[in-house]
Amino acid sequence: MATTAPTASVEPHVMRPRVRGENDAAAVYRLLTGCTPADAVIDDDDAFDRHVLASILAVAATDGAMMNDAGLSEPEFALLLARWFPAAAAVIAARPARAADPDDEMIMVRDLLLGQRSSPGETGGWLAAMIARRSMEPNHLWEDLGLRDRAELTRMLTRHFAPLAQRNTRNMRWKRFFYRMMCEDDGFVMCTTPVCTNCADFNLCFGEESGESRMADRRRELLSQAGAIGADANLVFA
Repeated sequence: MATTAPTASVEPHVMRPRVRGENDAAAVYRLLTGCTPADAVIDDDDAFDRHVLASILAVAATDGAMMNDAGLSEPEFALLLARWFPAAAAVIAARPARAADPDDEMIMVRDLLLGQRSSPGETGGWLAAMIARRSMEPNHLWEDLGLRDRAELTRMLTRHFAPLAQRNTRNMRWKRFFYRMMCEDDGFVMCTTPVCTNCADFNLCFGEESGESRMADRRRELLSQAGAIGADANLVFA
């Protein structure tokens, strides 16, 4: 006698009210630092490192799970919060979280960076893992790190991974540069032509990397949505 597979019950979809700022990277950044990204003062190295770490954590939070999407293990995440953001550590730690599970590609990028570290302490190691994870995202690397522009990415790499940064003498896009270095270190050739200017992929490697930061873009999107909701409400109650 044939049996019928049990059918899962389907509950009606219910729209859950979104808490203002829930997925707003700028709000997460402000929770961590006490200021907005636009107001961050990064004159000294410690202030700059704090800004970079907060930017990465904030944009990772909007992509899903902060710890996982920032590429950190649970101990690394806890130590980073305690070291750089102690005032927000309890609030952040109370959020649902899962540790990163790096794949082979992430490990390769992380190991490339770790082998070129130029700063003492744990921050450079955390950044290597975070950059490796964010390198898997589709946008310009500075955007997927939540930074305000490419210059901040170059400054961070020069500070923490100077031997690697100094090899980018042609100002190649950083993500492409990482993969080129991995290939060369393993004895492979990534490029199809020996001269960059003759290559059909020249613009992919050296094209402009300008644009709006992801935090600014997300903030504008949320404000636009809030305005649309307010307009709909006015129509309903008019």
